[in-house]
Amino acid sequence: MKNEMNLQFSSLSQNESFARVTVAAFIAQLDPTMDELTEIKTVVSEAVTNAIIHGYDNDPNGIVYISVILDDGIVHMTIKDKGAGIQDIDEARQPLYTTKPELERSGMGFTIMENFMDEVSIESSHETGTSVKLTKHLTKSKALCN
Repeated sequence: MKNEMNLQFSSLSQNESFARVTVAAFIAQLDPTMDELTEIKTVVSEAVTNAIIHGYDNDPNGIVYISVILDDGIVHMTIKDKGAGIQDIDEARQPLYTTKPELERSGMGFTIMENFMDEVSIESSHETGTSVKLTKHLTKSKALCN
């Protein structure tokens, strides 16, 4: 049985921790390992931070959208913005690539996502935003009983 959560919030940096904790609380019902939960929280943090910093260029008027679907031990997440978009997705996926070196960004966001998740897909277009789809197969999840 599928269970879905949708969340949207202002593109303020302080909302990154709210998103991370909220997604973790929703996923906790599947009884993930501590490592899995930490990895998912890290990925949410990276994706939300990318939306705020790169998608909206720290404009607090933007909205970040998160959808999480739990389906038979599989976590499907989509984190999207309606910001600037990514000009070259292949380049953005390269380790250490960043468009904001002045902010001391490490350029490892997509690399971290790809290492911690089973599937990562990125769709983006200039001025209409970016959608990052992430899938994680949990090792020992409880079946949804409700």
